[in-house]
Amino acid sequence: MNLEIIQNWLNVNYSYAQLIGFACVFIATILIYLIAKFVILFIIKKLIKKTKTKWDDALIEHKVLNKLIMLIPLLIIYSLTNLYPSVRIFIQRITMALMVWIIVDSISAFLKVVNTIYSTFERSKERPIKGYLQIVGIFFLIIGGIIIIAVLLGKSPWILVSGLGAMTAVLLLIFKDTILSLIASLQITFNDLIQIGDWLEVPQYNADGDVIDIALHTIKIQNWDKTISIIPTHKLIDGTFKNWRGMTRSGGRRIKRAINIDISSIRFCDNEMLRKFKKFQLIKDYLEVKEKEIAEYNIEHKVDTSELINRRILTNIGTFRAYISAYLKNNPKVKQDMTFLIRQLPPGPTGLPIEIYVFANDTVWPNYEAIQSDIFDHILAVVPEFGLKVFQYPTGFDFRKIDI
Repeated sequence: MNLEIIQNWLNVNYSYAQLIGFACVFIATILIYLIAKFVILFIIKKLIKKTKTKWDDALIEHKVLNKLIMLIPLLIIYSLTNLYPSVRIFIQRITMALMVWIIVDSISAFLKVVNTIYSTFERSKERPIKGYLQIVGIFFLIIGGIIIIAVLLGKSPWILVSGLGAMTAVLLLIFKDTILSLIASLQITFNDLIQIGDWLEVPQYNADGDVIDIALHTIKIQNWDKTISIIPTHKLIDGTFKNWRGMTRSGGRRIKRAINIDISSIRFCDNEMLRKFKKFQLIKDYLEVKEKEIAEYNIEHKVDTSELINRRILTNIGTFRAYISAYLKNNPKVKQDMTFLIRQLPPGPTGLPIEIYVFANDTVWPNYEAIQSDIFDHILAVVPEFGLKVFQYPTGFDFRKIDI
């Protein structure tokens, strides 16, 4: 009887001793973790900040070291599980699963570090790798998930992997967008369709601005109103978009705008008009050459000059076009080595359109708009000097001038 009491007392005390020992181990583990995090990690961060290289700063920015520190307490707990046979298997499985998860999370953070370092190179704008790194991250996440499930179930990971064949259709359905985005990312990269910094216009998504990020699943565009449009990568490739990169690299931005001339103001140039036009320095030489050419033609063809309609003669609209051409050719803000065209469009109910099709030598939006505005300020102001009128619909002011 006394032996049974002693044995029960020893068993109870042994259980209490195990609990106390486990509590001491747990407290010691927490203390070691806190020391590693707030002392050792703090010292490492200080040393990293003093170095000249930037790649190690990315390790701190993405908290790779913070995640790896979590392995220390888990390794300690795992190594001491033999002291507690009754719960050894349970604790080992939990700690092993947690360690696998921390390693996968650390790899994911390290891939972000790689992308951050790569982004410092100029080539990263032409060949971003963020999408491919995300694919690698997904791969490790799947592998980590399989290992964690296998560890918790106490089975070999290969048993789970062998069962994936039957789940292929399900996986394809689950990762459909990822697969489509991967193919789209490959198309973007190999065909050089989009780069970070490109001005992209995507009407179906009301996106118009600069590309600020190219990832596996999405492309971010910062619109001109500073809002952010996020477009699925594969949806962007499936649709249509306009990339203004060619314009930016060419160094010239197109000006394509017309002014409508009132047709009733178009007429032949008489001698008085020609004398006035010759005072315009930009077209003085042009008029002298034209007058000589026309006179020689009329003499050569024995034209009856008693009627204007019989002979070649300048018109105020043609002289006006010549003036616009001369003005733009002497404008230092217009590119002369790109398409240069001053043309008439078909007349219509709003008059005769005179279209200016040239390129400004500055592609920056505010500067381009200023150049375009200056050009048309001047052209609109000189229209009356050629006896022409700009067409516009009647206003209330026009109706007030009518006597009833």
